[in-house]
Amino acid sequence: MKSVPHATSLRRAPVQRRSAERLTRILDACAALLDEVGYDALSTRAVATRAGVPIGSVYRFFGNKRQMADALAQRNLERYTEQVTGRLDGARPGDWRAAMDAVLDEYLSMKRTAPGFSLVDFGNQIPVGVRQAEPNTRVADRLTDLLSGHLGRTPDEELRRVFLVAVESADTLVQLAFRVDPQGDEAIIRETRELLRAYLGRVLD
Repeated sequence: MKSVPHATSLRRAPVQRRSAERLTRILDACAALLDEVGYDALSTRAVATRAGVPIGSVYRFFGNKRQMADALAQRNLERYTEQVTGRLDGARPGDWRAAMDAVLDEYLSMKRTAPGFSLVDFGNQIPVGVRQAEPNTRVADRLTDLLSGHLGRTPDEELRRVFLVAVESADTLVQLAFRVDPQGDEAIIRETRELLRAYLGRVLD
C-alpha cells in the first residue's frame, strides 16, 4: 500500500486498511486535479468526485483544500525519502558524490513525473508561487539524518548548515531549470550538479 501522510497533518488518522486506501485515493485525486485545474480552482467536492468517495470522507481527513495540499506535500516528502533511501542502499558507503546524485536525481524525477508536484512539491508553493524557507529546512533536516549514517558523519550543526545551504541552492537552480524548460533544462541541471559537487567537496572530502 502507498505511504500516507503522518497523522499530524490529518484531522483524523486512518486506522483500518480501508480508511488508509480511501485517504490514498483522495490524495491521488487531489494531485491529478492540481495538474488539470490548478490550486485556485481545486475544491474538496471535485476531489471527492474524482476519488469516488463521499464528500464527508474528505472532511473526515481535511478541513479545507489547503490542508489537503499540505498532506500531499508531506506524502511527497515521504516518497522522496523512500526513493533516496533505496538508491543509497545500492551505493558504496561514504561515497557522497553518489549520494548527492541520488538526492538530485530523485528530486528531478518527481518534478517530471509526480502528479501535482509542480505546484506543491514538499510544501513551499502554497499559495502558488510563494516559496517559503520552512519546507526546505525540513527537507535538509531529513536529508542530514538520512545521509549522515551513509557518509559516516555526525549530524551536527555544521553538517545541517551545509545541507541546508545545498538544498536552498539546488532548489533555486532547479526552479530556474524548469522555468527555462518544462522538463528541466539539462545545461542548468549540469551546472547545478557541478556547483553542489564543488560546495560539498569542501566539507565532505
